[in-house]
Amino acid sequence: MGGGALMTPMMMLFFNVPPLAAVSSDLVAAAVMKPVGSLVHLRQGTVNLRLVGWLCVGSVPAAFGGVLLLRALGDVQDFVKYALGVALLIAVGGLAAKLLIDRRAGREDAPIDVRPIPTLLIGMVGGLIVGMTSVGSGSLIIVMLLVLYPSIRSNQLVGSDLLQAVPLVMSAALGHILFGDFKLDLTVSLLIGSIPGVYLGARVSSRAPGHIIRPILCVVLLASALKLLGVGNIAMLWIVAAASIAAAIGWSAVRTRVSTPG
Repeated sequence: MGGGALMTPMMMLFFNVPPLAAVSSDLVAAAVMKPVGSLVHLRQGTVNLRLVGWLCVGSVPAAFGGVLLLRALGDVQDFVKYALGVALLIAVGGLAAKLLIDRRAGREDAPIDVRPIPTLLIGMVGGLIVGMTSVGSGSLIIVMLLVLYPSIRSNQLVGSDLLQAVPLVMSAALGHILFGDFKLDLTVSLLIGSIPGVYLGARVSSRAPGHIIRPILCVVLLASALKLLGVGNIAMLWIVAAASIAAAIGWSAVRTRVSTPG
């Protein structure tokens, strides 16, 4: 899960940071932090460089173009806020889809044949969304890749997504430094907090099962999205509760269907 899906709405909802400043500063901070994890996967050989290349052909210019589109729209604070809410809703759907795909595709050892045009289009869509909202490099693109390449190995999927996110986020960050609302003090604060946060998150994620962490993330992202879209607290609680119940019923049905022989 990309940090933008969590950090950007937190800055807006809890610290009243203007939407464009939150997006700009989060992207610049991410541009500093992203290379660390990607280098680990690159050294381990868990990266499909051809897949990364075609993604970047679409995502890098689209991310910069997303920033230019925001600038062309003029007063975009409300637009960014609502666009981020929509992006978070898509991210929730993406996480839910990933749970289902992981459950159905337990066979992950088959090599993949990279499909250039669909992969490029995934990069373009993801890059545009990242440039405008800071959300998508981890939460949306990885799910679209799973749909296009259901047999890809998990470590190669994660490694390739992390590596392609580096030039993608750097392109978006450069655009926001030049044309956005980049705040140096806010970015430095994010970087200072992210260093121990990454360490603690790694410790927690290594001990807590993914089937527990992902549903919690879905609930948090759904609540954040609804708040950004202007939904009241009572309505938000009812929607989150209804969605949680529906998801639990659907997940139970999928598990039963998959575990049934034949």
